[in-house]
Amino acid sequence: MYWIPAIFWMALIFYLSGRTGSELQYLFPLIDNFNPGHLIAYFVLGLLFYLALHRYNHRHPYWQAMLFCFLYGITDEIHQYFVPTRYPDIYDLARDLLGAGLGLATVYLLKRRTKS
Repeated sequence: MYWIPAIFWMALIFYLSGRTGSELQYLFPLIDNFNPGHLIAYFVLGLLFYLALHRYNHRHPYWQAMLFCFLYGITDEIHQYFVPTRYPDIYDLARDLLGAGLGLATVYLLKRRTKS
């Protein structure tokens, strides 16, 4: 049950990743640069993975959530290889990991702050 939001979010990422550049421009006409979208999408995905793992009392939910984001980011880049006008990009994967790391760091700092 706790995985449903993460699965939904991954499906949304997959859907958007499967759109061509012109389709993305049509969906988001006010956005010129989609690079920050990687940060935002994986910030949220990192949070959702963490919440699911934390609910199941995994020993290292931060590291596991980061690993899952990394693996999903790789599959996302592979998926883009098959989309016209899109291509896999190591810098997109780096932005994905940065977004996930920022999301997980935010959770860590908030939890630490509430404990003290």
